[in-house]
Amino acid sequence: MNYGAKGDGMTDDAEAIQKAIDECTANGGGQVLLPTGHTFLAGPIELKSNIDFHIDVNSTLKCRPDESIYHLSAFYANEGEGMKWIYCLGVENLSITGKGTIDGSGIDFMGAELFDSYELKPLNGPFDPRPHVLTLEAVNKLRIHDVTIKDGAYWTVHLIGCYDAVIDDISLLNQLKIRNGDGIDIDHSRKVRISNCFIESGDDCICLKNRREYEKYGPCQDIVVANCVMTSRSCAIKIGSENMDSISHVLFDNCIIRASNRGLGIQNRDEGTVTNVIFSNMIVEGQFFSDVWWGKAEPIYVTSYPRAVGNHKDAGWRFPKGATEGKCGEVSDIYFQNVKCYSPNGIFVGCDTKGKVRDIYFRDVDLIPSPATEQSGVYDRRPCVGEGFVKGNPYIYIEKNVTSVDAEGIRIHK
Repeated sequence: MNYGAKGDGMTDDAEAIQKAIDECTANGGGQVLLPTGHTFLAGPIELKSNIDFHIDVNSTLKCRPDESIYHLSAFYANEGEGMKWIYCLGVENLSITGKGTIDGSGIDFMGAELFDSYELKPLNGPFDPRPHVLTLEAVNKLRIHDVTIKDGAYWTVHLIGCYDAVIDDISLLNQLKIRNGDGIDIDHSRKVRISNCFIESGDDCICLKNRREYEKYGPCQDIVVANCVMTSRSCAIKIGSENMDSISHVLFDNCIIRASNRGLGIQNRDEGTVTNVIFSNMIVEGQFFSDVWWGKAEPIYVTSYPRAVGNHKDAGWRFPKGATEGKCGEVSDIYFQNVKCYSPNGIFVGCDTKGKVRDIYFRDVDLIPSPATEQSGVYDRRPCVGEGFVKGNPYIYIEKNVTSVDAEGIRIHK
């Protein structure tokens, strides 16, 4: 506020906040404080090195709900999947802390409320002006602690090419009807630890991926997620679907998933691979929602299918440069141990060609079916070439192309 911020919830304080950030980093770093008891309305803000960006208790940083002021694409030349609000590029030693709230003003960017979602407004030409909340690119040593982040209009916390990142003890509370409202996306990043978080998101709560726009940062590796509680209309924990590199050495442990359209999902749809992943000590509760969301209440889902060409006929960036269609990579060495599944649908493992999905291990996995519906035994392969839905056993369905699955550790409680 020493730099002119009003904190009245009506004035755009972005310029004052940016001045404080710029001076702080220019003088070697320190804390930029949004003090208690105020609401700071703001347009785009760029974070810098050696900053503790601290939002104090009972203070809110609120996204200014004006589509015309967001011009920086979250995905470079691909301007059709949202813009940047709070962002950085190539910084080090950055923290976002405090007991306050970061509010993405999500509903203000939506169309009409439907029974299963919010209507998406038409794009402004090639642009989708919905702002992502945090777009943090190429950060070396990142810490996000304590804050509440809520109501994102698009992705909420996006780590791109980050190294040595910790997200701990945050509440991430998105509107469950907002499509594309991912919680935390770990993209081409390494040495990432997420713990003790409570996440509610319309789209995926925690998602690991390798987007094509950021291929220069290399694989996504060495990721640990522990002690989190999640709810999602899509997939609570997802690996993919955007994966043009490798995802490996990943551990998910001690998590609870409630009322989610899908629980633990590996959804490989591009040429990248997924290997060496462990899911352990989980309680997963599935629940059917609308087909607006991918998933059919599968508590565990392991797949590799080529991406559907027709889904993105106007977005060639989904495929390798010069290609008009894609292919999908191998999924292997995936372990599920001590997982309790409560769902009206079963476990699904599938792929398009023999051996593409292999070496999948289940130990002490219990499936406790909820009351069956007409959807039980219908599994969702979208986005994929060919039929999006397939009918199979309502408890566990392993497609014939899958090889080396040790399913003896699955107990079905009929």
